[in-house]
Amino acid sequence: MLAPTGVARAESPGGDRIPALTDEHGRVLTLRGWNVEDKVNRGDAALSAITERHFRDMRARGFNFARLLVFWDDLEPRPGQYSQGYLRKIERILDWAEKHDVKVLIDAHQDVFGPAFGHRGVPAWATRTDGLPFTPRPDDWFSEYFEPAVQRAFSHLYGDEDLRLAQARMWRVLADRFEDHPAVIGYDLINEPMGELREGEDLATAARRIERDQLTPLYNRLADAVRSVDPSTWIFVEPTPIVGEGVPTGLGRIDDPKIVYAPHFYNTGMEAGADYDPAAGWIESYEQAVTLYPKEYKVPVVVGEWGPLNNSLPNMNRFYREAMASLGRYGSGWAGYVWCYGGGYCAVDGAGTFRTNKELTAEPYAEAVAGTVRSAVYDQATGTYRLSYDSAGRRGPRVTELSLPAGTWRVKAGGGALVLRKTTGKAWILAAPGARVTVTVTRG
Repeated sequence: MLAPTGVARAESPGGDRIPALTDEHGRVLTLRGWNVEDKVNRGDAALSAITERHFRDMRARGFNFARLLVFWDDLEPRPGQYSQGYLRKIERILDWAEKHDVKVLIDAHQDVFGPAFGHRGVPAWATRTDGLPFTPRPDDWFSEYFEPAVQRAFSHLYGDEDLRLAQARMWRVLADRFEDHPAVIGYDLINEPMGELREGEDLATAARRIERDQLTPLYNRLADAVRSVDPSTWIFVEPTPIVGEGVPTGLGRIDDPKIVYAPHFYNTGMEAGADYDPAAGWIESYEQAVTLYPKEYKVPVVVGEWGPLNNSLPNMNRFYREAMASLGRYGSGWAGYVWCYGGGYCAVDGAGTFRTNKELTAEPYAEAVAGTVRSAVYDQATGTYRLSYDSAGRRGPRVTELSLPAGTWRVKAGGGALVLRKTTGKAWILAAPGARVTVTVTRG
């Protein structure tokens, strides 16, 4: 029997629930969508692979969220010189997202630090290696993170005062430009940060030390930089990618009231091309590890990347079903990797049709709930979504928004609530103050 996908968000008496993401009206948000990227084009051609079609197609399939990859090396090609053309291109993408009702997380992305090592991210002028060696490994690019030059570059980024200030200025430029854009929901301060291992240190110990001693102060510095120009947009912080091995993070407190914990959900074996092994207990160990930080520091969770490379292997149907159930238990949302038109990691093929098993990511869900969510469950076997919530008091918001994937759906509301309006892909529920509301969405 297939496990339902869902979550109960109402606070328990012990207060051990993970808080929900909320909007400016206090409604409980759920974000579901995909990463959007252009890692190939640079300079005048930067971001040209991203089109309005990306947002139109995502929204048509029920997705309301995009994690937009931007690169410091494109934004600031020379120290102190920020590309106004690049900022305009980002703004054009945000305008498309707004037009199609998609919220955007601006992600300061890096892979293997940046262009000094053949990738994208931190500019070459901000890369310091002390002359240590680097050997490219194109067949296993992630292992390049452990090259001495790359590891030393991270140490300088975290420790050198001039690089600290440069990174903070970069974020002030982004936040100052886009704080008022209605599509922007948050800023992801750095993608998949890594660091330098010490002699004799195992990977899990190193990750926790890097997170505690280097990433925690980094995030506090960058949060301060953002808040100097933008007082209210959500700030997303990531642990190292080692969390994918079921290692609890060593991150400490980020002193800001609007922090979101944004881990990634990748398995080493599956990233290398292996099939999902249900008996290995990876999803269970990941969920147990990844929920400790948000419970302790009372911050919402949005998984910033997930999805295997070889999505059509024999056990991948089960993986997607079990992954969706797990993500729904503790998270306020997720962004799959990646919305593009083709093979590899792409969500859809050239014609825009979901690739094998990726259609399982498209479910009904409540985008914004005007009240306290008691439970929200999608039964994959029957194609039925059930939402229960206590509507807000007299001074609170009234309207709850539902997202419906492509297809025909019936929406019913109980507890005196009304289905105010239903269109292709969306439905709105109006409830009286303080009501116990039930909503049922069924396919057909």
